[in-house]
Amino acid sequence: MENFLVNNRPMAPKDWAVDVAVMLAAFLFGCGQLMLTASSIVIPDLELRQYLGIVNVVPDTSVFVALALTTLPLAARRRFPWPVFLFVLITFLGLQGAFRGFSLTVVGPVVALYTIACERGRTEAAVAVALAVAGVLFADAPSRTASLAFFTRFQNVALLAAAALAGYAYRTHRAYVAETERRALEAERSREEEAARRVEEERVRIAREVHDITAHSLSAVSIQAAAAERLVDRDPAAAKKAIATARTTAKDALEEIRGMIGVLRAGDPAAETEPTAGTERLDDLAAYLRRAGVDVALDAGGYDRAAVPAFVDVALYGIAREAATNIVRHAGARSATMRLFTGPSGACLTVEDDGRGAAAETDGHGHGIAGMAERVGLLGGSFSAGPRLRGGFRVEARIPLGAEKEAS
Repeated sequence: MENFLVNNRPMAPKDWAVDVAVMLAAFLFGCGQLMLTASSIVIPDLELRQYLGIVNVVPDTSVFVALALTTLPLAARRRFPWPVFLFVLITFLGLQGAFRGFSLTVVGPVVALYTIACERGRTEAAVAVALAVAGVLFADAPSRTASLAFFTRFQNVALLAAAALAGYAYRTHRAYVAETERRALEAERSREEEAARRVEEERVRIAREVHDITAHSLSAVSIQAAAAERLVDRDPAAAKKAIATARTTAKDALEEIRGMIGVLRAGDPAAETEPTAGTERLDDLAAYLRRAGVDVALDAGGYDRAAVPAFVDVALYGIAREAATNIVRHAGARSATMRLFTGPSGACLTVEDDGRGAAAETDGHGHGIAGMAERVGLLGGSFSAGPRLRGGFRVEARIPLGAEKEAS
């Protein structure tokens, strides 16, 4: 009988406070109705009041105690809907005619019936309505005259029916809102799953295209290189032509792959399509900074390019280029220092400037600080970027020479 006696729903302190407020409102409403019906305000004609059996007396304490018995249990109406409903209904039916000249208000059973219709199922609401209506129709009415008794019964039945309909309507509305929210969440989840599925399909398609481009281009380059190797002594012109074809094929493949990477990079207006460059072009970066009005000091005397793997050398140049671009576009520096050297811990690059220390997430061409850190991380190195103590900004990248991964 637990499901019948106890409503298994969570009750927060706010819910209990609302139920207590409803109970107090019902009790005060009943007190006001008692005072009005017992006075001459509603029916001022004395003879009509005497005919109807209504007397001008002030309700005593017992009347208010009886009213409290039909309203105070409403504080637990949502936690124990059926026990509260049965108690207030039986109490109301038993006490409504116990006081001469007074008629208890039906507000307690009305609120309890509303709770049954709102919290429980349709079947239980119908049973509660049948019990309440039957009790009101067949119980003794508090009025002495048949006409007033009929009116009182009709009024009480109408109020009970309205309460049941209101509770059922609110339950239906609440279920509709919950279903609408559930469908909205389900639709959002479906959209996310569909988007994830399409992204995965696009990744697979791009992977296939990159594989096809790489396999085709490398095969063509390998064939042309083998032909050039065979013809270099016998027919230098043909060998030169084969080498040119291999170079063109490799360049076209590089442009296609970098074009796809540029599309995948969010916010990049265009992909980089220049041939891969290494630290031998640091002088070009220095010239670029000087043309922008930055005084550059380049120190690469301690760097042994022959001892550094090609992909590490390319990664270092890419980091230097990103740093130079940030200096020109964001730092507002007047001087900068680039230092490149190799040591026991690997190859190290430091770039410092005396600007305001602004570090862009992206420079519009490369991929900013995040791209530098990602590139160094792929090679198992360490990366740091931040303001200097004496002002300006400093970027440092250390990459071990034994790295086995290539920068992407």
